[in-house]
Amino acid sequence: MLRRRNVAPPVEAQPEYPKENDPEVVPPVVRVENGSFWLTRIVMLRYVAFIFCVAFLVALHQNRALVGSNGLLPANQFLDSIKHGHGDETLTLLKVVPTILWFFNYRDNIDVLLDGLAYVGLALSAFVLVWGAGNIPMILIIWVIYHSIVNVGQRWYSFGWESQMLETAFLTAFLCPLLSIERLPKNSPPSFIVLFGYRWLIFRIMLGAGLIKIRGDKCWRDLTCMNYHYETQPVPNPISYYMHQEPELFHKLETSVNHFVELLAPFLLLLPRPFCIIGGIIQILFQVVLIISGNLSFLNWLTIVPSIACFDDRSLQWLFPSSFSDLKHRVIILQQETKSGGSIRSLGSYIRTVFNVSLGVLLAYLSIPILKNLMSSRQVMNTSFDSLRIVNTYGAFGSITKERTEVIFQGTYAENPHDPNAKWLEYEFKCKPGNVTRRPCLISPYHYRLDWLMWFAAFQNYNHNSWLIHLGVKFLANDQDAVSLISHNPFEGRQPPRWIRAEHYRYIFSKMGSKHAQKGAWWKRRRIGNYLPPISLDSIRDFVKKMNWPMPRVDVHT
Repeated sequence: MLRRRNVAPPVEAQPEYPKENDPEVVPPVVRVENGSFWLTRIVMLRYVAFIFCVAFLVALHQNRALVGSNGLLPANQFLDSIKHGHGDETLTLLKVVPTILWFFNYRDNIDVLLDGLAYVGLALSAFVLVWGAGNIPMILIIWVIYHSIVNVGQRWYSFGWESQMLETAFLTAFLCPLLSIERLPKNSPPSFIVLFGYRWLIFRIMLGAGLIKIRGDKCWRDLTCMNYHYETQPVPNPISYYMHQEPELFHKLETSVNHFVELLAPFLLLLPRPFCIIGGIIQILFQVVLIISGNLSFLNWLTIVPSIACFDDRSLQWLFPSSFSDLKHRVIILQQETKSGGSIRSLGSYIRTVFNVSLGVLLAYLSIPILKNLMSSRQVMNTSFDSLRIVNTYGAFGSITKERTEVIFQGTYAENPHDPNAKWLEYEFKCKPGNVTRRPCLISPYHYRLDWLMWFAAFQNYNHNSWLIHLGVKFLANDQDAVSLISHNPFEGRQPPRWIRAEHYRYIFSKMGSKHAQKGAWWKRRRIGNYLPPISLDSIRDFVKKMNWPMPRVDVHT
């Protein structure tokens, strides 16, 4: 009788895994699908944090001289004037001027407080920049700190990009998880409502800018604005010099492209993925051109942020090279779990959904006056309808200055400032035109706030700019804080001048190849007349007392 033999089942062939660093092995291709925004969030957080690092550095370097206790417009005096007009009720004061400085002894410690806010904001922004992640409390602290600085910054912080910074930061806070600081927190995907909020922001920025132009200066309608813009913008750079001298036909083309980008292309941002990506590319390229063509602070860098929300993980994975392959693999796993429904929703995720919907309702409600303003023939730009600046109106260059004028400060040792033989020496600012042979600066995204406001002062008069008189007073004493805001003090290291005045000049770019250009002159200038009459410490003493400014102490060692 034959016995049945026990035969073991055939062993299934095991795959032979490649050895590490085998040159013949081709690594699997990482394929991130579209529709998710995990990598997008990392890119946006790092980019927003970079801009805030710049903004807080500007605050740290300049705020003491601008709004400190010894500044041109002291913030402690400003807060006292608000308290004098509205009483001591903290909630009322916070509503009028939202700043955490109300909770501190700002009268005696304004300089320390301003520096402290800038340092904390810079540290938190640097963390987010390096790590690529943050949470709601962290970003909200950055938002509160910048709010607190902007709202006591007065004229120095009175421009549209400050509101845009605050609106962007507010949205960014709710792009993050509640507490986690993981770059890919599994239970906190980026909110589509917040992402759409970004797209709504860039839509309003661009359409508002386009409408204010069409409704404003005639040169936007006859396509001649770019004949002037590069020369007359607040702070030109070296490339502005060359772009100004392009043929007029090219300037007309630039203006036409501007109208397309600001009036038509924004509607692509509200459409499905392929159109939205095209719209995002158009807006980013447009902002890059603006960055190249002039020093417009961090405005154009900031305007790139909401356009990034048009790009999902698949379209941004090229920004994450092989060293980030683990990050991309984790995104693929998260995408697969979402597709298969394998991820169980927690109670926190439902609460987050309710919160995101509530945020969307808030943004929609606050957008009602914004939409009315966009459709109004009396459109106003760079205005906030709520004190927290959560949703704002925007616009830029509704009118174009056709001539460039500059205020030039001068000092002299002469006893009689009206003596025709008096020798007047010029002060040179960090970036604004002065010496015609000095090359225009290239500083964007950094920003010199004094230089920017000097551009506005040039087509006003000193009666509308008390800070300008204060600056002259400080030059009479070689004040170290004031001198830190400029690049050249002709009286450095010696006795300060007896008299200070400001002259008014007309500036134009020199023609390429002209005799002026061959001699190294970027500009040609012609004196228009006197801007600020000569002042001395004795002659200005009563005005200083009336303005409640401290009389500066003469310093010969700056």
